[in-house]
Amino acid sequence: MRALTVWSSAVILLALMGSLSAEEWISGKVWQEPPVVTPGENGSPPSDAIVLFDGKDLSEWEGGENWIVENGYAIAQKNGITSKRKFGDIQLHLEFATPEKIEGSGQGRGNSGVYLMGRYEVQILDSYQNPTYYDGQCGAIYKQHPPLVNASRKPGEWQTYDIIFTAPRFDSDGKLLKPAYVTVIHNGVVVQNHFEIEGATAWDAPPKYTPHGEKEPIHIQFHGNSVKFRNIWVRELQELKCEQRKPENSEKSEKQSENH
Repeated sequence: MRALTVWSSAVILLALMGSLSAEEWISGKVWQEPPVVTPGENGSPPSDAIVLFDGKDLSEWEGGENWIVENGYAIAQKNGITSKRKFGDIQLHLEFATPEKIEGSGQGRGNSGVYLMGRYEVQILDSYQNPTYYDGQCGAIYKQHPPLVNASRKPGEWQTYDIIFTAPRFDSDGKLLKPAYVTVIHNGVVVQNHFEIEGATAWDAPPKYTPHGEKEPIHIQFHGNSVKFRNIWVRELQELKCEQRKPENSEKSEKQSENH
């Protein structure tokens, strides 16, 4: 037993000596300092958010004059609404509630949708005990990918969407360089995990990419159901700048490699 203890101590000592003699690896990347963002409290948006609906009016939206705004929420009617501002890569937060009174079934029950860049739809539907085709239920990328799970709350209850969207890239000739990607968190549950969008979502046509601007508006659909919305805000996402430099210890590492 004593011999084993001595051997174990020697192994630990050698490991410590190795870690002490090791030199820190430095990538050579010099990053821009991340900006400070103050998170929201009690459901309020973070400090860098662009608020598109705060419960008071729909002045940020085309067509908003036809919706009813009361008690801090907006009720969809007559037409869809389109944001006056255009966006590319974003984090989008919104809250919605399908009608408490159940009318219709399948796609006719609490139907709406969030169209990113006006053409890539994240479906809104009353999917609580309401069978329909899977790539058309709540949290689906419409007609492209079902939600990983059904996280829907009961009709009339408030629900949340947190959507992280990476816009597609096109070259100067309109050729697709990189598809769009989306992650959707429904009521705190991941239902789309960095899904590669196949193109514009449509009811009557296969998905297809058509060249468009780097930034386009958000559209919220009116599909004949009085879905409620509140607390809509967007954060524009931008990658940090980075300068690549040669690591300080790279020359030493190269020489050590040559000697071995």
